[in-house]
Amino acid sequence: MVSETRLFPVADFIQPSEDLPIRSVVLETPESVIVVWYVNPGQEIAAHVHPYGQDTWTILSGTADYFQGNGIVSRIKTNDIAVAKPNQVHGARTVGNSPFIFVSVVAPGGAGYALADK
Repeated sequence: MVSETRLFPVADFIQPSEDLPIRSVVLETPESVIVVWYVNPGQEIAAHVHPYGQDTWTILSGTADYFQGNGIVSRIKTNDIAVAKPNQVHGARTVGNSPFIFVSVVAPGGAGYALADK
């Protein structure tokens, strides 16, 4: 009997880039999309929404300004969890000298994506 992979080392998905934040897909199913993000200091993930689903970020390392729409910005850091429900604006800019690394789980997999104002 062959079992499917259920364990995914985060280190296998971390991809630093000097140009843009890197989004590494861990697993994509109809139920969810799981992604590891690596965002260097000064880099930004554009503010956006998922019209049909929720995006949950678990912060593994670093610090970022978290955009929530209407000009609202909160600071998130290692060990925080940020939740954006359907149509809630979210995005981030890394602050400090360390990369911002987190796991994003968007559910369901067909949650959609649209850019939004910070």
